[in-house]
Amino acid sequence: AAQRVCALSVPPRALPRFPRGRTRSRAMSTMSKASSTATTIVSAKWLAENAADVKLLDCSWYLPAMGRDAKQEHAICRIPGARYFDVDKISDPDSSLPHMLPSAESFASACDALGIENGDQVVVYDGAGLFSAARAWWMFKVFGHCAVAVLDGGVPGWLSEGMAMDVTPVTLDVVNAAARASRGENINTTPKFKATLDAASVRSKQDVLDRCVGSNKNERLVDARPTPRWAGAAPELRPGVRSGRVPDSKCVPFFSLLDAETKRMKSKTEILSTFAAAGVDLCDLKTPLVASCGTGITACVLSLAAAVAVPERPKGLPVYDGSWTEWGSEDSGCPVETD
Repeated sequence: AAQRVCALSVPPRALPRFPRGRTRSRAMSTMSKASSTATTIVSAKWLAENAADVKLLDCSWYLPAMGRDAKQEHAICRIPGARYFDVDKISDPDSSLPHMLPSAESFASACDALGIENGDQVVVYDGAGLFSAARAWWMFKVFGHCAVAVLDGGVPGWLSEGMAMDVTPVTLDVVNAAARASRGENINTTPKFKATLDAASVRSKQDVLDRCVGSNKNERLVDARPTPRWAGAAPELRPGVRSGRVPDSKCVPFFSLLDAETKRMKSKTEILSTFAAAGVDLCDLKTPLVASCGTGITACVLSLAAAVAVPERPKGLPVYDGSWTEWGSEDSGCPVETD
């Protein structure tokens, strides 16, 4: 049964700590039931009104320092109708880097396990507000599924509107089903979901070396990490990873695009001005932009924000999948710049 209050207790330190500021207006889908697809963000009200017509995915994932277990939380409490999509495990099992893109077949197998078909409207959310859900949004776009949107504000936003939560327990076998399917476990058939990789939405280390660095660069990399890490003034979170940034890159911390109180996306005007303050013109479609971060999660918040603010960027920004964990590795051979 659905209840108003989730039975899950979340410690205050578990939520991302964003710089505080005044409450701001936010970008928001104005789509109604008559609209065919939602492709960027939707409100809690929109989701409640259209719940019967969407496939809803809980895409929560947390950093160790956040002190939360996304799978256990989903097993205990979730927005009604949601299934769990593991952005960490639905990934390339052969890569030493965290949550790298899976193959198209692996992604399709995960979608099959979740009952998602190519014609479905998908809505993704997370428990932090707007964090890991953006990664799932980008993954669906990368594999050719345009009808995907993020629930603005996630679970906190849903609860703030007085919406119900489903506290019927589900087993971890159910929670892990899509991730297991993506790894080929207990799957003996060709996936029904048709996934096709859009290579233009992804960048490799070699792509960044060729296109974003040096005298022949023709693309600009935008980093979603906090400014002290981008500047090289703060240590990296992982051993064996250098401090600093990709040379000539710009810094737009992902949380600067979110309202400090609600964790919802800021307005289109504010998104444009935030990028502009970092020296990036989102409306300049002649200069390709690439988003990066620590491990490829929060770069997708930048990608989503670009799609929200600039309709001509329906898939947002391409993402450097390996991000700083790959580039900054002591043995990567990549140049590093610091202040």
